[in-house]
Amino acid sequence: MNIDPLLFQLSEVSFAYRNTKVLEGIDLQLDKGRFYGLIGANGSGKSTLIELLMGMHKTVTGDILYKNKLMESYSRQELATQLALVPQNFTMGFEYQVRDVVLMGRHPHIPRFSSPSTPDLQAVDEAMQTMDITHLQSRPVSALSGGELQRVVMARALAQETEVLILDEATSNLDIHHTIAIMQVMRKRVDKQGLTVIAAIHDLNLAAAFCDECLVLRDGQIFDHGPVEELFTSELLHAAFEVEATIQRQGDHGRPQIQFRYQ
Repeated sequence: MNIDPLLFQLSEVSFAYRNTKVLEGIDLQLDKGRFYGLIGANGSGKSTLIELLMGMHKTVTGDILYKNKLMESYSRQELATQLALVPQNFTMGFEYQVRDVVLMGRHPHIPRFSSPSTPDLQAVDEAMQTMDITHLQSRPVSALSGGELQRVVMARALAQETEVLILDEATSNLDIHHTIAIMQVMRKRVDKQGLTVIAAIHDLNLAAAFCDECLVLRDGQIFDHGPVEELFTSELLHAAFEVEATIQRQGDHGRPQIQFRYQ
């Protein structure tokens, strides 16, 4: 039996905040089991596109289909069992402990008025271990550093056990060790479990090292997209980011390494 790989389909999508157009003419197809990078300058529309993919806004024009159904036809509960978001900024109004925040990722799977099951608690333990925060589980989130808090939010998303994981600059507050560790976890889950990852990433070398494909946004439109082995060229980086760079590759089809040139 053939399984349709198509996950998201966007057709002529545009979006505006009041009278300010943010995205325009977005045509896009995203397949299951791929690691997609969203790259572009600040203000290019990456975060807004992520919010649309999460069903957080209604498009001004065009349609977004998820698994061949209109996004607005899903309930919030249905989407929460299939899509998880790791935002760039996270605030918590109460003094929750770390373990309680990670457990929030299980709420879409727990029937109303029910207690967490053994599998729920196991998912929480595994997510905390994966994100190296088990030693922080009893600490209030207000006592965490920015990097520690970001790993807690990442663990919450992993505990949610969704088919799609969407990250909005999720490694921006992390040191290089934990940044690479998170990217490796995502890469392994894409390869071994068929997870679909859609990540807004500032670091172009990070995107080139871990993503299957990248989408380049500029001025609210898709400027270019394709496999990372083909997409990253000196010409693209100059046109999209106004930077000078040299691209090095290992072999004819190796992943690119970007070396920026400074005047």
